[in-house]
Amino acid sequence: MISIPHKAKQFLVLVVKLLIVGGAFYFIYNQLAQNDKLDWQKFIVLFKKNQSVSGITFILLFSVLNRYFEILKWQNLAQVIHKISVSEATKQVLGALTAGLFTPNGIGEYAGKALFFEKKDTKKVVFLNLICNGIQMVLTIIFGVFGLMYFNSKYNVITPTTVTLLFGALLVLFLVVFLVKKITIKGYSIEKLIHKINEIPKSIHQKNILLGICRYLVFSHQYYFLFLAFDVDLPYFTLIATISAVYFLASSLPTFQFLDFAVKGSVAVYFFGILGVNEWIVIFISTLMWFLNVVLPVLIGSYYVLNFKTKTAK
Repeated sequence: MISIPHKAKQFLVLVVKLLIVGGAFYFIYNQLAQNDKLDWQKFIVLFKKNQSVSGITFILLFSVLNRYFEILKWQNLAQVIHKISVSEATKQVLGALTAGLFTPNGIGEYAGKALFFEKKDTKKVVFLNLICNGIQMVLTIIFGVFGLMYFNSKYNVITPTTVTLLFGALLVLFLVVFLVKKITIKGYSIEKLIHKINEIPKSIHQKNILLGICRYLVFSHQYYFLFLAFDVDLPYFTLIATISAVYFLASSLPTFQFLDFAVKGSVAVYFFGILGVNEWIVIFISTLMWFLNVVLPVLIGSYYVLNFKTKTAK
């Protein structure tokens, strides 16, 4: 095996760090500065009209809580390997978020978290991160389906035939999964995955679900209060149902973290357009959600990436 000198290894790590952080800042700037759909003049007028320190603090608090619940989720799951503090969990979550910014559906986040653990624990870290993200996706689907059904009952976007076909397709999918759960591919099977999940104590799973629900409620209500701040006057359940449907459909599409707001914004424009909400308001709120819940954590995560030290072999 070719041995890389320690100094050369340090230099390569530094280059990778700078590329990750530099790339993150470039894409953030590019998306904010080059998006011609963002009417900054309208935003400034509305901001001056509704600006208040308490209002801004209130909205920012939701962003803090959103990431805080995610950090607590990871701290809870990581104890399967070994216990970590909240500060250590914060470093791992935000550092991994920054590292996964340019990868499809944040896949790089898995590798980012694994770097904070010993090499022998890599598979466990990837598995636990899959559970961490998996429960959030399950909750997104559950809330999203109910939201879509409520929205559809009022606005008839999807015909009854289409709804029947969708539920039929889901039923067939579940049956297929049940029938092929014993089939092994490269040593992995659904049955083996279920067994590994069951090996984790129920108390950890219960806490993971509870924190996932808290995070979902925080995120969706931040969206809701931003619409109120932009003078959108719609019934609570209509807004929440639409937000849940948009988040569910947008999360189902493969995308990159740095394009997340564009995908969610495109889906949101269609649904909120049916409700009569101006397109520029929808785009601005989607951009603000991306800025508050991705950009700000990535800026903090950049500090952890730059200060990351590779683990030396013992």
